[in-house]
Amino acid sequence: IGGFSYLMVTWTELIGNTIGIPSVIMGLTVLAAGTSVPDLLSSVIVARRGQGDMAVSSSIGSNIFDILVGLPVPWILFTLWPSTDSVVSIGSDNIWISIFVLIGMLAFVILAIHCQGWKLTKTLAAIMLALYVVFLVQA
Repeated sequence: IGGFSYLMVTWTELIGNTIGIPSVIMGLTVLAAGTSVPDLLSSVIVARRGQGDMAVSSSIGSNIFDILVGLPVPWILFTLWPSTDSVVSIGSDNIWISIFVLIGMLAFVILAIHCQGWKLTKTLAAIMLALYVVFLVQA
């Protein structure tokens, strides 16, 4: 898995540099899509079997797992490794702008879902896509 991950990141960056797309945008789209496709497929299969609630729960649960386990565990292992520093430095300019944009988008998503009657509709899908484009432009 580690080898495939390394190759996927390297090739994505290479393709982005070749066609002139910044690495950040490539990471937010191609790599994010690559990690979300298995969740998408499992959610579609479960939803087609009539378990729509389970599909939504799976999508939300996998993101919560990624944030609570997928991010901190590698950092903890990196800091516990004896030959490295105990600090993980994150090179991110304007991180506060990104944080406020994500919080604002969360509020807009909840508002959009509420306005659609808490149902997944094509209008809601279009709103979510538009919000994602706003996020990409901001990034």
